[in-house]
Amino acid sequence: MTTMTMAKALNEGLRKAMEADPKVVIMGEDVGKLGGVFRITDALQKDFGEDRVIDTPLAESGIIGTAVGMAIRGYRPVCEIQFDGFVFPGFDQIVSQVAKFHNRSAGQVKMPITIRIPSGGGIGAVEHHSESVETYFAHTAGLKVVACANPSDAYWMIQEAIADDDPVIFIEPKRLYHAAKAEIADEPFPLYSAQVVRPGEHVTLAGYGPTMPTLLEAAKTAAGEGLELEVIDLRSVSPLDIPTVVTSVQRTGRLIVVHEAPQSFGVGAELATRVTEQAFHSLEAPVLRVTGYDTPYPPSRLEHDWLPNLDRVLDTVDRILEF
Repeated sequence: MTTMTMAKALNEGLRKAMEADPKVVIMGEDVGKLGGVFRITDALQKDFGEDRVIDTPLAESGIIGTAVGMAIRGYRPVCEIQFDGFVFPGFDQIVSQVAKFHNRSAGQVKMPITIRIPSGGGIGAVEHHSESVETYFAHTAGLKVVACANPSDAYWMIQEAIADDDPVIFIEPKRLYHAAKAEIADEPFPLYSAQVVRPGEHVTLAGYGPTMPTLLEAAKTAAGEGLELEVIDLRSVSPLDIPTVVTSVQRTGRLIVVHEAPQSFGVGAELATRVTEQAFHSLEAPVLRVTGYDTPYPPSRLEHDWLPNLDRVLDTVDRILEF
């Protein structure tokens, strides 16, 4: 069983996708000779050439716009956005062209574009380098949004996303890039399915991407006090795998949703509403959320107070058990 970091798993997943399909092309700022600021594309230009791993100008709108033209001609572009907060110059292209072209062409033109976005906080970065942008894109019909949380998912999910004929926003938790190594599964888990990563019976914790280590730590800590928390990795933000969460809530009766993005109008609100609609009579307490705050992302010295952490999750577990 091979073990590797998430950064290496993404690199190997991209390599496999490029080997499997000569129409897969990687493009972005510094992805070639440098291998990307996080070294996710390291050595790929050397092995596949400058025609398939393309160093672009510093112009996100140009990167995405070029990818649209390439997709129309039958290529499968993989665009790297250097940091989450840099995606906004390309926002118009993503929501106006990438998301809508398949529908605009009455299904005749596919948009097999994967847009990789290093996301979230926890690395002590400056402004515009620690955003959680997933909700902007999940709200846009025509886009799929997924988030990996471990090396095995990173390896398989990037390949599945590239193979999808629909455009995929691929969220990568940057603070997990070079965390501890983990085993790579022999087969992929379905891309748009949530996964129960720790079974439990008292409370369901649901999250994705960078929050997953915190949720697993919370479940481990709570087990020492006799509480069994069920942990679900949503993996896909759009579409949401509601049946998996509903099945869990029907057992536990309680749901806490955790994400780094601000609370208002976020993934937690959507999931809470869907679960309330479909599992109202199973709920023994209102759905609660642990999230970032409704403020701009703070300076790095304050980010650990802003991000969901172990204490905030466990405090919310205590609150939900009091209902």
